[in-house]
Amino acid sequence: MTNGDSRSMRKVAVSALLGTTLEYYDFLLYSTMAALVFGQVFFPGDNPAVSTIAAFGTLAVGYVARPLGGLIFGHFGDRLGRKHILFVTMALMGAASFLIGLLPGYATIGIAAPILLVVLRIAQGIAIGGEWGGAALMVVEHSDSDSRGKWAGIMNLGSPLGFLMATVAVAMVSLLPDEALYSWGWRVPFLISALLVIVGIYIRLQIAESPVFEQAAEKAEVSTTRMPLMQVLRRPRTVILACGAGIAPFAMTALTTSHIITYATGIGYARSTVMQALIVLSLVSLVVIPLASAVSDRVGRRPVVLTGAVAAVLFAFPLYTLVDSGSVPLMMTGLVLAQVIQNAMFAPLVPLLSEMFGTSVRYTGASVGYQSASLIGAGFTPLIASSLLVPAGGASWPLSLIIVVTAAISILALALTKETRGLALGSVSQSGRAMSDSPV
Repeated sequence: MTNGDSRSMRKVAVSALLGTTLEYYDFLLYSTMAALVFGQVFFPGDNPAVSTIAAFGTLAVGYVARPLGGLIFGHFGDRLGRKHILFVTMALMGAASFLIGLLPGYATIGIAAPILLVVLRIAQGIAIGGEWGGAALMVVEHSDSDSRGKWAGIMNLGSPLGFLMATVAVAMVSLLPDEALYSWGWRVPFLISALLVIVGIYIRLQIAESPVFEQAAEKAEVSTTRMPLMQVLRRPRTVILACGAGIAPFAMTALTTSHIITYATGIGYARSTVMQALIVLSLVSLVVIPLASAVSDRVGRRPVVLTGAVAAVLFAFPLYTLVDSGSVPLMMTGLVLAQVIQNAMFAPLVPLLSEMFGTSVRYTGASVGYQSASLIGAGFTPLIASSLLVPAGGASWPLSLIIVVTAAISILALALTKETRGLALGSVSQSGRAMSDSPV
């Protein structure tokens, strides 16, 4: 890669990083507020547990919408190009988050409040469903085959950075008295997102369209008449395996970054302590994600994800033993180790899923696989986890069992998936099979 190409690649990677950071800030901010505030503001009731479960239900709605966003924006991204779709996804996410910040609560407008909240959450889900695929492909399709993991690792930092920003914002407003927090304090982080979106759109104006897509368009490999989704579903094995590979990391992150707020505070930890723990987890990810991504360039995508999935099975029950100890250092140790495991599973997904599909269906295939994994792995996990704790008498074994089951699914999917490291992007057919083993 020449100096000019390197500078261009850094610009693409930074653009993807900033855009993904902003998107995840908005999306994860909602999940944190759902655990802390939304039950009382939008679903008030005599039973706080029921209110929290209802709030987590709206969280799940956003995950349900993510595959829909992948379908919608993947369709146009595969037919028209990657770059311009990213402006739409960012604007949609920013608008939805800003409007959530302005939305009156149940006490003001009654049942209309939770209904409008669900609508805006759906808009968030659709936006991030299209955002990930576009950002991922811009990085993967601009980079050389031997460095896709490294550059994707930079993009993947958007998840912990966005979560870190959201956690810090929530931690700051959580210092307010409860009355101020529930009336106006929770709104401030959502309203700030409008400024962040403006910055993100400006950055994205500076990058060029994917060269791989442009080459495919010149060779007439990009169809304007056939639907990419129908081409993907003609041989669904690849998208099913892509989904399965991502279920475990999403389930673990849902438990250790969203549901843990409710669970840990419910067994006696201070809310401020849990929020500080989440900040530490984000800092851990800033180190582990790029490292695991770079390692996948050397040893392959599958070995890194498989190692994390096996570790998840082995650590599932020890994790909650540490959390249940009541000791802050032990809880922190357990969550940090869980975060390292989750990062190992999550980090190589961008190059892995992108390399599994041909150029003419890559946006759709990778997006549907990834977002379906997010729906199955994370969408309902906090809701299911909260519901299972009731018949279990508050015992944590159902939470560990969720990790074991989802990790087993990912292990099976990876066992059936061929290694993709080094494949030429132009050598992957629409069915996901390599037409040539020679790397670019």
